[in-house]
Amino acid sequence: MSESSEERTEEPTARRLSKAREDGQVARSNELSAALVTISAVTLLFMTGGTLLKKLADQFASGFHFDRKLVFSSNLLPGIAAQHIIDAYTLILPVLALTVVVAIATARINGGFLFALKAVMPKASKLNPLSGLKRMFGIKALSELGKAVLKFSLVTGILVLVLNNNIDTLHQIGKMAFEPAMQTAGALLSKAALLISLSLVLIAAIDVPLQRWQFMKQMRMTKQEIKDEMKNSEGNPEIKGQIRRRQREMSNARMIDRVKDADVVITNPEHFAVALAYDPNGDSAPTLLAKGADEIAARIRAEAQKHGVEIFQAAPLARALYFTTELEHPVPEDLYYAVAQVIAYVFNLATVRPGAAPTQRPQPTVPETMQFDTNGKLQTEETKT
Repeated sequence: MSESSEERTEEPTARRLSKAREDGQVARSNELSAALVTISAVTLLFMTGGTLLKKLADQFASGFHFDRKLVFSSNLLPGIAAQHIIDAYTLILPVLALTVVVAIATARINGGFLFALKAVMPKASKLNPLSGLKRMFGIKALSELGKAVLKFSLVTGILVLVLNNNIDTLHQIGKMAFEPAMQTAGALLSKAALLISLSLVLIAAIDVPLQRWQFMKQMRMTKQEIKDEMKNSEGNPEIKGQIRRRQREMSNARMIDRVKDADVVITNPEHFAVALAYDPNGDSAPTLLAKGADEIAARIRAEAQKHGVEIFQAAPLARALYFTTELEHPVPEDLYYAVAQVIAYVFNLATVRPGAAPTQRPQPTVPETMQFDTNGKLQTEETKT
């Protein structure tokens, strides 16, 4: 096999992508998850305006104020320490809950939830030093280095910008009392953190399509792999059966949809049904639009009733049309007279005035060469007797 045929130049098939997902390989951007989680947490902190930080500071300061009796009762200290920890945890619980919810929602839109046991199983390829060097100096490693440099540059630039714009406020914090100083510092830190987290959106906007491109490139297939996959898929009896079943369903759906255009549906009355259409202004014979047995016949009758198509019971004629006429084909010449009687009767029904005498229902006869039983066998004189 030539070297060019071994190149992975073909887009991955749905089967390959499904198998890769089973192995734990999906296009996932960690930068998107980090950006959304960070923005949500910092936004909540920013909305509190430094109140949360002040409450945490008060909680921390209250730990240094205690009754002197506690000095001589060391057994009470663990309980007091535990209470302080619980109080502090209660203060930051909304932030933790928000980050958990956002992390779960982000995982849903960023590759979906995935649990693949194969991804955590040990692989000999991971111990190959050549593969490790390739990962260290490959395109993915260079892209990660580029993102790290970009993040460092953005964070540094935003911090410098915030310090320059708030240098006077920083000087005033040193002259404030403790509580207003903590509130001012908290608001300033929240503002800086919000701007930094928003800068992560730029990284995520670059990383999402980059991860998608790298993943699709990694999943590319050779032409031989596609041929082998198609061969295996077509050779699978279950897949072939599913394809044939789907094709039959689509064909039946299209056929049932044509019943509304029919002029009459001739039935067995239960086992067979055929739908015929005739253009009186044309030169062609009536055309068979739909036919079916048992369940399909029931669907044809239901569709005819739904659209007001006349249903005519004539068992020998229905069987003859079912076994001799293909879809979208005219009826055989031997059945012209019998079908003409039915068509004429149906057209006369449409012209009968209310209160007029009912049109006599015909009894169409079928030639002996067109008389079939329910199994599709011609009925001879011997079988009739």
